[in-house]
Amino acid sequence: MIFFARIISLINTLTNSFGKLVLAPVESLPGWLSNTIISAIAGVLLLIVFKYTSNQQAIGKIRDDIKANMLALKLFKDSISVTLLAEVRVFKGAFLLLLYSIVPMLVMIIPVSLLIAQMSLWYQLRPLRQGETAVVTAKLNGNIEENWPTINIEPTSAIEVTVGPVRIFSKREICWEIKALENGKHNITFDIAQDKIEKELAIGDSYMRVSAIRPALNWVDILMHPAEKPFGSDSVVQSVSIDYPERRSKTSGTDWWLIYFFIASMVFAFLSKPFLKVRI
Repeated sequence: MIFFARIISLINTLTNSFGKLVLAPVESLPGWLSNTIISAIAGVLLLIVFKYTSNQQAIGKIRDDIKANMLALKLFKDSISVTLLAEVRVFKGAFLLLLYSIVPMLVMIIPVSLLIAQMSLWYQLRPLRQGETAVVTAKLNGNIEENWPTINIEPTSAIEVTVGPVRIFSKREICWEIKALENGKHNITFDIAQDKIEKELAIGDSYMRVSAIRPALNWVDILMHPAEKPFGSDSVVQSVSIDYPERRSKTSGTDWWLIYFFIASMVFAFLSKPFLKVRI
């Protein structure tokens, strides 16, 4: 699993550069518009991928058979035997369509997952605004019986530590409350026994890439939080998180952006299906 986590971390290094470049317009566009544009492009591209990774000839034949059996249901509705046979063939066709879609779905699942992870950095949470407070939590390695290292946040013009450090012994966590002072992309630097670690911090009023967690060396956490390099397995700190505020929007807000993305991408895919001559 550690090897798998390192592979995903390497992939994230590449996708982060790609995501910063391709998704940069999100910063200057209304959220609904940027998400709609991304959804439209993604829907069309995924439809093209489906076309060239699926057996279009077989899917076309199954579709024609389903249409013929649906017609038989209407024409011979008084015949029980014909109706039952047509229904069986319709269900069989639907099952075969599902089977033929497995390969394209397996091909698309990785790039779609990476795209969603990059989009979540823009839409899932919003940056802190000047004057707002947030809780920063450092989760330590080891068990609760082990010695606790001394950890301090270094002073910076971007934030003010208002509370902490507070130790939560049952979870082996150390928490601080910070107040945002200066707009921009910053780093919170932690001093741990003469060693230093950093965590990204976003402060501003517009759309910004927001990394809520610098993750542990766990492939699920690395996939869901791709922006920052994960901590090593031997690191004193396992992860660092910031409780950013939720973004309020039905098209580009917390959780809603993902629902809107899937619906909009499917709509654009079906609208472009006749032009690209794709059988689904």
